[in-house]
Amino acid sequence: MKAFVVSKYGKENNVEAVELPEPELGDGDVLVEVHAASVNPLDLKIRNGELKPLLPYKLPLVLGNDLAGVVIKAGKNVRRFKPGDEVFARPDQDRIGAFAELIAISENDVAKKPHRLDMEQAASVPLVGLTAWQALVGKAGLQAGQKVLIQAGSGGVGTIAIQLAKHLGATVATTTSTANVDWVKGLGADVVIDYKKDDFESVLHDYDVVIDTRAVRHSKNPSWCSNPAAKSSRWPGRLSPISPKNSGRTGS
Repeated sequence: MKAFVVSKYGKENNVEAVELPEPELGDGDVLVEVHAASVNPLDLKIRNGELKPLLPYKLPLVLGNDLAGVVIKAGKNVRRFKPGDEVFARPDQDRIGAFAELIAISENDVAKKPHRLDMEQAASVPLVGLTAWQALVGKAGLQAGQKVLIQAGSGGVGTIAIQLAKHLGATVATTTSTANVDWVKGLGADVVIDYKKDDFESVLHDYDVVIDTRAVRHSKNPSWCSNPAAKSSRWPGRLSPISPKNSGRTGS
């Protein structure tokens, strides 16, 4: 099969198309023919070697963290999928490799593709969708009536997080550029700060949760944060509390 691999870390001339054997299929795996894969900032950071302390991959490595495609084989213990099923997936971080014709994935990391999404649309959802869900629901425990700030609302994570937060009943503020103000309003944002014109710290007050995929710096005593225990999601995917020590448009 054809695949795109990174053979050494760096920003230039280090990703190439190669021929690789078909992935080995475990008993609990499905083999998926990849129809579409998305490129996330996470992929670029892996390629550049910026995440080696967190993700110590062995090179050469097939990149790609989310995809959509069709199941062509299923392991003997697989119960939820069969050949011919259209699926989308975010492979486990130890088994990435969506930039290839085929990928073997645990059935636990795969879902049926919604019929109303085409392959390209479906491939853009898993990584950013899971990031938004894990931050808002898994970590922050966002509740109806709370206020959440979502930095970089027009980015991959931001667009999903705005809609999810509104679904959960929260009041949503977001930052974006002038060109995307109407876009994020259409997604449901209640308060939109054009970061090219305004400083969000001077506009917002008493927010319970912040999602910050770009590690935006803020003042040591932010009035927009309701309490020092308010929860924050920060790049590169780890979650940490806001504090004086810890003070968009990205995918993870």
